[in-house]
Amino acid sequence: MSRSQILVVDDEADIRELLGMTLTRMGLEAHCAGTTAEALALLAKHQYELCLTDMRLPDGDGLTVLAHVSKHHPNLPVAVITAHGSTENAVAALKAGAFDYLAKPLALNQLRTLVRSALKLSDSNRRADAQEQSALPVLIGNSSVMGATRALIERLARSQAPIHVTGESGSGKELAARLIHLKGSRRDGPFVAVNCGAIPEALMESEFFGYRKGAFTGALADRDGFFQAASGGTLFLDEVADLPLQMQVKLLRAIQEKKVRKVGATGEEAVDVRIISATHRNLGDEVKGGAFRQDLYYRLNVIELKMPSLREMREDIPLLAQAVLERQCEGREPPRLAVQAQTELSRYDFPGNVRELENILERALALATGEEITAADLQLASRATGAAGEHAVDVAGLPLQERLDAIERKAIFDALEQTHYNRTAAAKVLGITFRALRYRMERLGIKDELDARS
Repeated sequence: MSRSQILVVDDEADIRELLGMTLTRMGLEAHCAGTTAEALALLAKHQYELCLTDMRLPDGDGLTVLAHVSKHHPNLPVAVITAHGSTENAVAALKAGAFDYLAKPLALNQLRTLVRSALKLSDSNRRADAQEQSALPVLIGNSSVMGATRALIERLARSQAPIHVTGESGSGKELAARLIHLKGSRRDGPFVAVNCGAIPEALMESEFFGYRKGAFTGALADRDGFFQAASGGTLFLDEVADLPLQMQVKLLRAIQEKKVRKVGATGEEAVDVRIISATHRNLGDEVKGGAFRQDLYYRLNVIELKMPSLREMREDIPLLAQAVLERQCEGREPPRLAVQAQTELSRYDFPGNVRELENILERALALATGEEITAADLQLASRATGAAGEHAVDVAGLPLQERLDAIERKAIFDALEQTHYNRTAAAKVLGITFRALRYRMERLGIKDELDARS
């Protein structure tokens, strides 16, 4: 059986020798080149599974090799080797389409992990198992904007670059992150989703990095954190803008060094995770306002994936509505959507996007009396006007603070009802952190009111 071939491009003979020996011990065949010209000549003659190239070469650079491979061998993963601390070069390579990067001095355990991931990706490209692909979740829609989003996700799945997913609340950011994970070389590893806004600040370090027994009161045994749990897979940091500045510093170091230190531990341990982050806020604005570190922003936002709102893909709303109804009816025939109901849905602005569409249709299913959902069953008029409900208020004549409290109280109850009293989801709908929502609920007496009901 022929061995997989790897192309190594580096002008330092000792680096070529080190890489060649390591790859040979892994059962692979290494072909080495010292210049860009030699590398292009080898690429013309052989079929490679991975290309490892230094960024600095006598007659060019790693980006030249990367550009050539992208044009002539689009399925060949390319990993670049950068100088220690050369973050800008690594980010530039990832933006240009590199699979991953390694920093000098080379850590052989990281090299082996990278090579195994690349070979797994090449193997999946060859197999392209139709049955396996059909089992994946899907982003529904025939619009051009959704088609472009799906195509970008396919490309991003081939890389190990950090991805930052943007978009309004309810637009499918976590689903996109899961698809990137499931379509990539890490699909057999864990996908760990973390809501950064739902973790108390005092517990963040131990939750992210784990802790040793006896590190603090209540630490009765060693425990892994999110990074260890996601090792070999993907760590999805949702609402990353909610991280406090002190935690941002520690997260930046973990991403750069690919190592974490448990609370109470004296040494660091290596972790192998791909980071995908998301937020409905504008991180660039958060950086300008001093709420988010610029260096962490550049590490997370190597490639941005913007999820479209429903307003940008109105032609897909009937198709999405049908899929939602079929899922909510759990195998039984769902009611039809009346023509006027479809028209009303296509005209509605959906500030809560797909999540709000699901909520509207779930309520319509409960209200529908026949085999058809009518426009009246959707109750979109009351949503559009913010009309009455159990918590509607008349603020005329109230002092300013009481008027503001009444409006805020209604907005919170509306969000809670929309999300079936899921407080984390309600905070997203309102555009605030989980901690901020909890504070407001306590200040306005909402928490006590809800506790009394249960």
